[in-house]
Amino acid sequence: MNMRRAIIVRYCEIHLKGKNRGYFERLLKENVEKALSGIPHKFSTVNARYIVEDFSDCDMRVIIDKLGTVCGVHSFSPAYVVENDFEKIAECAVGLAEGKRGTFKIVVNRADKTFPLDSMQIARELGGRVLDEFSEYLKVDVVSPENVINVDIRESGVTFVYSDVVKGLGGLPVGSGGKGMLMLSGGIDSPVAGFMMAKRGMRLSAVHFHSYPYTSKAALEKVVSLAEKVAVYSGGIDLYVVKFTHIQEKIHECCSEEYMITMMRRFMMRIAERLAKRSGAQAIITGESLGQVASQTIESITSSNSVVTMPVLRPLIAWDKLEIIEVANRIKTFDTSILPYEDCCTVFLPKHPVIKPKSDAVLKEESKLDVDALIEEALSDVETRSF
Repeated sequence: MNMRRAIIVRYCEIHLKGKNRGYFERLLKENVEKALSGIPHKFSTVNARYIVEDFSDCDMRVIIDKLGTVCGVHSFSPAYVVENDFEKIAECAVGLAEGKRGTFKIVVNRADKTFPLDSMQIARELGGRVLDEFSEYLKVDVVSPENVINVDIRESGVTFVYSDVVKGLGGLPVGSGGKGMLMLSGGIDSPVAGFMMAKRGMRLSAVHFHSYPYTSKAALEKVVSLAEKVAVYSGGIDLYVVKFTHIQEKIHECCSEEYMITMMRRFMMRIAERLAKRSGAQAIITGESLGQVASQTIESITSSNSVVTMPVLRPLIAWDKLEIIEVANRIKTFDTSILPYEDCCTVFLPKHPVIKPKSDAVLKEESKLDVDALIEEALSDVETRSF
């Protein structure tokens, strides 16, 4: 069909925001426009929906892909745009039905109350036109059809005709939920945690602890790649790379081996909080899942929490590994996360780490270290990369 194209963009949860809804709508609009920057198009708002139009046909696929990365978008539909004229609408509906098989129905939204037929009449007439052309392949089923042709007749004088409804990410627009500091390792979990918080409207910064030369430069570039992938969904990320080697060496030298991971996590939390305050973040985000490894027992989590005052968000705390992997595949981080490059948590790894650290024992081990000096040293040479 040689007709004008548009894409209808919808939100869902924003409808619940009452008097604050305008703020969320404006923020979502800004985020969609940012995602589509560089692509010639027109963007407008029509009754709690956004319309993307006046773009080149060759950009349709790119625009659809970009909309699929915007948090807060519930769904979107590529549509044809015609005048509010029944014959033109019928021609478009019949063209859209071509090639479809099985059952169908016509769903009509008649916002233009001056249109001469009501919604039921339009649906019946259009269904009849489709059957006249394709009765060999299609039959009507208004209860559970395999194909739906939607007709949206607007007061502006145009009608949108479409059949596909593409599911978006949902959630809230990034920027509506404050800012968090993501502790980004090279594993599967932390990129997913960052993505989940972006879906709740949170802007992200990230911190990575690098232990060169015990860990390779390739391991760092793996984390950089993960940050780039998460940044697609979060509207950008500043990644802070902290040299963690000296701290690990001191812990290995001075502390009991079984407390190595507990000590490391407490240092990481303190440094993450300091960087969070520097960057304007209001919370720390981790990819911890309760009971998954030794550092993720409730006792270990309590120990690492005790050294910071900032909220620590753990969106994956009740997820199992398969649930996490499913989302990692969806956001295209899984294949990068499983690349065989070590991270700092594998350095000096104890054979039998303590899984239920007691506060008195932890403080005794920590007293063997000049904690403040080690933190200051680490913070004095932080590399920053922006995506």
